[in-house]
Amino acid sequence: MDDASLVKVIRQICAKDKRYHPGAYFFMMEALDYTARTLEKHTKEGVERHVTGAELLEGIRAFTVQQFGPMSLTVLGAWGVKKTRDFGALVFNLVEAGKPRKTDADRIEDFDDVYDFHEAFAKPFLPKNEARTRSAGRPRRPVRRSGRSNKKGGE
Repeated sequence: MDDASLVKVIRQICAKDKRYHPGAYFFMMEALDYTARTLEKHTKEGVERHVTGAELLEGIRAFTVQQFGPMSLTVLGAWGVKKTRDFGALVFNLVEAGKPRKTDADRIEDFDDVYDFHEAFAKPFLPKNEARTRSAGRPRRPVRRSGRSNKKGGE
């Protein structure tokens, strides 16, 4: 599919389903391509092999972190993507429009709650001790200022 056709398809999808920013669909196509290349899904004869939902989600995670780094959650959120099911909705909207293809075994449920967005897209960029504290569910400790009083008049 050439760029002009893809733009037209994404405009049509967004007119029907306003949940996601058009950028999310372009990114999904790039993430699918990245995943296929990474997994070497092309046989020696040049025939594409199918990428599963689980493989695609892992490819999306890696590609997102590679492309957006610590801004990953911010970018995804701006596009309306807040959980792995949203990736599935993007994929299935594209499938309905004719790109990419799916098999009879593919289901949107394959994308349900596969990973936590904070764990996948924020934790890799947190300082080691904060990542440990946040993942354990404990709140962060307040910062103490050494040798200074917060009271007025220097008390």
